[in-house]
Amino acid sequence: MGDHQPVTDWTTDFDPTDDVWAADPYPIWEELRESCPIAHTDRYGGAWLPTRFDDVAAISYDTERFTSRNVIMSEFRPPVQFAPEGIAPPITSDPPYHQDARRMLLPIFSPQAINRLEPATRAYCEELVDAVRGHDVVDAAEQYAQHIPVRVIAEMLGLPESDADIFRGFVNHVIEGVALPLEQRAEGMVELFQYLLAHIEDHVANPRDDLITFLLESELHGEKLEPFDVARTIALLLIAGIDTTWSAIGAALWHLAGTPADRERLVAEPQLLPTAMEELLRAYAPVTMARLVKEDMEWNGCPMKVNDWVLLPFPSANRDPDAFDRPDDVIIDRQVNRHATFGLGIHRCLGSHLARMELRVALEVWLEAFPTFDLADPAAVRWSAGQVRGPRTLPIRVIDRRHTS
Repeated sequence: MGDHQPVTDWTTDFDPTDDVWAADPYPIWEELRESCPIAHTDRYGGAWLPTRFDDVAAISYDTERFTSRNVIMSEFRPPVQFAPEGIAPPITSDPPYHQDARRMLLPIFSPQAINRLEPATRAYCEELVDAVRGHDVVDAAEQYAQHIPVRVIAEMLGLPESDADIFRGFVNHVIEGVALPLEQRAEGMVELFQYLLAHIEDHVANPRDDLITFLLESELHGEKLEPFDVARTIALLLIAGIDTTWSAIGAALWHLAGTPADRERLVAEPQLLPTAMEELLRAYAPVTMARLVKEDMEWNGCPMKVNDWVLLPFPSANRDPDAFDRPDDVIIDRQVNRHATFGLGIHRCLGSHLARMELRVALEVWLEAFPTFDLADPAAVRWSAGQVRGPRTLPIRVIDRRHTS
């Protein structure tokens, strides 16, 4: 989205919104890792792209020289005064604020709390597959994957699931619309916060057992959160909890549709799914995160300037042959798999238990309902651009289906 010119040299002019990147970024990352491990671009006011695992990890852990006050690369750089809270805490927070903001949310995303969400998640996945039974071709992205995290997050927050299209519109605007004019970007953000603040006001007047009320009753540094602070955290959960998960579900289904041996093995050995999931998460990690350089410096030979962007492509790190054996092969029973899909350092994904539960349940329900399927038209699969990558259209042909009793 936007009007950026096509990339002609990935080492000096990269852009994650480019159509070539969106369609297949893996050859780009492979070439850069071998020839130019840290690329640069003048786009977005200047940005760097490390592609090797060790470099991505080093920057992820370095909170002294890199700030997280905004994690989506665009033409807009929040002023330094936004730190340490950032726009959407805790993912945009720096130490020491980050630790307390993250700790406040830990009970919500504990394994025990996520386990309580599983029955409703499974029931909803079963509703979705029931709705497409009898169809010869199903768009597994539009008719399945994208609905699951929307429902889960909406129920957690106490927002109407009927607003699903609104949530997806916000997500697409924030993640994929980075090349839009700043005025248009700002308008979308204003709409998002107006929507959230209206629901927060309703929760103030009518408390209930959900995440918004939990946040309104929470304290940070001895003080209750203001409605706008609650809105900032909710915006994070909407944006970080929806697109990333539906992208992971869609990418997993895309792989299984195109790799019959893996699909057949998982149908025959369902107990292998947790291990296979980790490999699918490694191979098709959806998220690339951003940092901003705090001050002029030379980093591994790169003359980084204050407020330069640094993209952290966890998918590229996961394909580094120095970090993983046969990194481009998807080995669904891979035993040693310390992937970076959920991030590294203090900002490792707070919702990783939730994402894993949704992915596991989504795959279990789909494979039970449709044990045999393939890609109806590989050329019709469309992948998202930007810092979150997943299939947006995924036409799958259902060859064999199991009927409910």
